[in-house]
Amino acid sequence: MVVMASCLALFCLFGFRATFAVLKIPMCKEMHWSDANISAGYSLMMTIYAVTAFLSGTIIDRWGTKPAYFLAAIFGAGGFWVTSGVHTLPSYYAAYGILGGIGTGMLWVSSTVSVRKWFIGKDYATMWGFAFMGGPIAQIILSLVSKSVIPTYGWRFAWQMLGGIVLVVMLLATILAKKNPEDYGVQPFGSIPGTTEDEYIWGVGEAFSRYAIWAVIITFLGSLIAEFLVWSQAVSFFVQDLGMSLGKAVNLYSAIGLFGIFSMPIMGIVADKIVQRVGHEAKGRKISLIIGPLVGVVACAMLLQTGKSIAFGVLSCFLFAVYWSMIPGGVVGYTGAIYGRKTLGKIWGLATLICMGIGPAAGSFLGGYFRDMTGSYRTSILFALGSFVVSALAATSLPLAAKPRHNM
Repeated sequence: MVVMASCLALFCLFGFRATFAVLKIPMCKEMHWSDANISAGYSLMMTIYAVTAFLSGTIIDRWGTKPAYFLAAIFGAGGFWVTSGVHTLPSYYAAYGILGGIGTGMLWVSSTVSVRKWFIGKDYATMWGFAFMGGPIAQIILSLVSKSVIPTYGWRFAWQMLGGIVLVVMLLATILAKKNPEDYGVQPFGSIPGTTEDEYIWGVGEAFSRYAIWAVIITFLGSLIAEFLVWSQAVSFFVQDLGMSLGKAVNLYSAIGLFGIFSMPIMGIVADKIVQRVGHEAKGRKISLIIGPLVGVVACAMLLQTGKSIAFGVLSCFLFAVYWSMIPGGVVGYTGAIYGRKTLGKIWGLATLICMGIGPAAGSFLGGYFRDMTGSYRTSILFALGSFVVSALAATSLPLAAKPRHNM
């Protein structure tokens, strides 16, 4: 039930991200907004998301995920629905940026931390892989559904439809969600033989006085900037730079989700096998966090070759799906391995505030900005490639432990 609730939450979270790439094209055309202006709304949504994510971490540590999921149902559905009626940029920013940001901000930390609190060591990545399948499923279903209704009913109806879906799905997730293991008198699953879960109670300030959290933040931030640049601009790159039809572009973009459905659990199993092989969770997660961004580098290189052959585009989508399967869950797994479970919600909530407050907003905005400045998305993709390189380099510096204050 914990994994299913997280899967539904991630379905809604990535539904926001996947549908933006589809809906922004008809919105720009009808409202006569520039790419940078409409991308700024997405950036604002991710900034509000980051602030809310920090607050959700405190909720999770104290009361579990049910309150967070219920708030996500109300604000997430409201963000989609109210956006359907906007006619000015300020109203668009308020509806999609603020309401949508609050709704989605209740989803990421709550879903990742709840899985990590229930599953550790050799079981975490596998269970996270099954939960994270909600993301690619949303990328396929919601992208294709949005594309299909726009020609007949328009983009405004598409927003309303998505709002209804979010409301129903998140209310179901609220019903399924559970509190923390300790509230039921049970222990988390998946400990590695010969090791024990670190139960030292880290304070947020103490945790952030160690290099480990900053190293994982830089690792995640580099990948996020690249990832969200590609996610928010890929369809536009296919349509405007390569001359594809919107339908063909969305189909290719949705291939990331199709591959992701299979890569999420498979790469989760692989990540846990690495942990078992090295016998040290932090070390195993570090290895995955080095490999993941390097896969992103190759994916960007293949994306730039899509104009020569659609096969390069398909390969790029496959590689992005593999990358996607490794980094988001990997950074939480590494952080949990270093700091334990007790205050992981607060610690990862603040890390998310930093990463999500910068990465997605910067990535999505820069993607549109470089396009407006150069007339092509190729510069944007090259920037994303470089950001993945920075992420991989940062991952090599991740320490394998952090000393509590009483051991220093």
